[in-house]
Amino acid sequence: MSSALARVFEATEEANRVAILRALSRPIDGPMLDIGPHQGHFTERVARQIGTKDVRGVELIADHVAEARSRGIEVTLGDVDDGLPFEDETFGVVLANQVIEHVRRTDLFMKEIRRVLKPGGFACISTNNLSSWHNVFSLALGHQPMPIHVSDEKIIGNPLNPENGLEHEDLGRTHLRLFTTRALVELGELHGLRAVDVKTVGYYPLPPRAAARAVKIDPRHGAYTVALFTR
Repeated sequence: MSSALARVFEATEEANRVAILRALSRPIDGPMLDIGPHQGHFTERVARQIGTKDVRGVELIADHVAEARSRGIEVTLGDVDDGLPFEDETFGVVLANQVIEHVRRTDLFMKEIRRVLKPGGFACISTNNLSSWHNVFSLALGHQPMPIHVSDEKIIGNPLNPENGLEHEDLGRTHLRLFTTRALVELGELHGLRAVDVKTVGYYPLPPRAAARAVKIDPRHGAYTVALFTR
């Protein structure tokens, strides 16, 4: 990946994280669950934002579990396709940042989020936006959209993708389902989660300031969707 593209990618990832923090800038009652906390770096930022030290997580990859636990996060090793190992109405906040695209049983995923969420609690779900322009243009050229993976071993199908030909970094990175913003909102609503704040963030290949202006004019084609739900 070129250094310029790498900077845009990293800046857009951070813009997505900042949008999540802003979405959760409201009073929260109860502990927090992070689905897919990875090594816990962003989990810590969200916990500070909402003012809780009662933070739990579910993570698929054992090495990441150990790192997140070292940060004081109570992480369970597990696969969310098997459900969430928590009691009903436990959490004031449920976070799933760039996780749902990895999940096979997305109906169960939403049902389980609603089940473990307290009434009046918030679930923030962020994911790649299938209708972003870099995906639309890729299809128009006959290439695989960049976030849609067809191999569990390597990223293939789009010579314009800076990661084309690279191996997936670790087990669980493969994207199985991609959502438009509308589809994500409707899936949540289908399973009893009401969208209260929905936005898109980033606008490839534009750098952050230009992307922020572009996404205000054309939110339908932003790079990431950040959706805040309640029950």
